[in-house]
Amino acid sequence: MARWLNRRFNQLILSGCCLLLVIACNSSHLTLTKPDIKSGVKIFKVATDPTFIPFGFQAPNGNLEGFDIDLMNAIAKVSGLAVQFESLSFDGMISTLIANRVDAAINGITITRERLKSISFSRPYLKAGLAIAVKENTQDIQGLNNLKGKKIAVQIGTPGADFAKTIPDAKISTFNSGTEFFQELSNGNVDAVLCDAFATSYAIKTGSLRRIQVVGQLLTEEYYGIATPQNSPNLGIINKGIGTLLANGTYNQIYQKWFQSQPPQLPESLPN
Repeated sequence: MARWLNRRFNQLILSGCCLLLVIACNSSHLTLTKPDIKSGVKIFKVATDPTFIPFGFQAPNGNLEGFDIDLMNAIAKVSGLAVQFESLSFDGMISTLIANRVDAAINGITITRERLKSISFSRPYLKAGLAIAVKENTQDIQGLNNLKGKKIAVQIGTPGADFAKTIPDAKISTFNSGTEFFQELSNGNVDAVLCDAFATSYAIKTGSLRRIQVVGQLLTEEYYGIATPQNSPNLGIINKGIGTLLANGTYNQIYQKWFQSQPPQLPESLPN
């Protein structure tokens, strides 16, 4: 009997240790995936595609970094929110917002009249534009007029994809990310890429893109906004946060950190 009780006692101790390990593992998982919040602070779910350097990307240590990430975290700080970023491909963001599965999305999303039919946007937080990128030493493409009949790569769901459709006889290839279409350009499978001017210039300057150059003038003048479900009650909070950052100098600091220049003046709403 004593040996049976001793064996039973050991089994209970082992079971208890296993249970503690399971609880510890689960607690660690929660700490990694959810923000550290105080009581009463609202969790704000924000979708982003961590492949859009320098706006949002995953650093070697696993942390999210980028202009958009810094901006969203700064807005959250002055607004009393706790941001929980959720990784999502760019082409799935609009449908996710329409379904109200996240509170907002930030990923260099251009404010357009078409998108405003199904989702809402904050006030513009960055002035951007569409550029033409080609391989170094390309002689036959120096601007928009040289793109007729060329093989052009674009990212799905972007202004570049829409603009490419207006180019006569263009042979358009679509991709999920900039990494993919720039690889196609490097391999010589396409003649040019229509892409975000900021992201492309940054990648060229930092050496992430090699033997690639931007040619001609910007094709468009665009403004990025933080996207939300249509008529979201959070829009007021976001807009107030952006206004605060513009007024107290924080926006200027974030802009200079990533682009090493003074930011242009931003309108409070999309220009007509």
